Amino acid sequence: MTKRKIDRRTRYTINVIKEAFLELINQHSYSQITVAQVCRQAEITRSTFYLHFNNLTDVLNSVLDDALMISQNNAGSLPLTNNISIDYLKQNESLLPTCQRIANSQKYRALLMDPDLSEYIIGRIANHERASTISLIQERTGLDQKDAETLFIYTLHGSFAINKRHHFIKDDEWYHEVKMLNQFINAGYHFFKEKRS
Repeated sequence: MTKRKIDRRTRYTINVIKEAFLELINQHSYSQITVAQVCRQAEITRSTFYLHFNNLTDVLNSVLDDALMISQNNAGSLPLTNNISIDYLKQNESLLPTCQRIANSQKYRALLMDPDLSEYIIGRIANHERASTISLIQERTGLDQKDAETLFIYTLHGSFAINKRHHFIKDDEWYHEVKMLNQFINAGYHFFKEKRS
């Protein structure tokens, strides 16, 4: 099925709805936001909202897709070494965890901090990155897909937790922790690779 081209006015309305949603997330938790609030914030009618989205979850998914697309365009992977310095991390932002790359855009930080959405966002990131990251873990460890997926889920949840604890702000303590965790993960990868050699 071919995607229908979206006209400029439709694209504008969709963006207005998403921006209104993000503005509300800065003031309320996701569970407190209603379609009526989004409509008021966006200055549109409910019927206009429902022309473009079925519900708030659709808006959330669209916003997360935007964030993941931005993150993907700036993605890389850390080299397999224990000698990565904090300066190296600061100079290579594309190598940071996905949730941190998303948080580089201030407009997504409140969304990432929402206590009602952590597991949902982690699930969306997992679905988005599962295939490429699991194959990279397999390549670096020699593990089968099931074991690589276990490491992927563990790393994703841990990364999100550390970033959330720092409110997705990259200060010196955050860089220190990311460096230490990278060393921990790479040592584990190396262990598995050596064990299989």
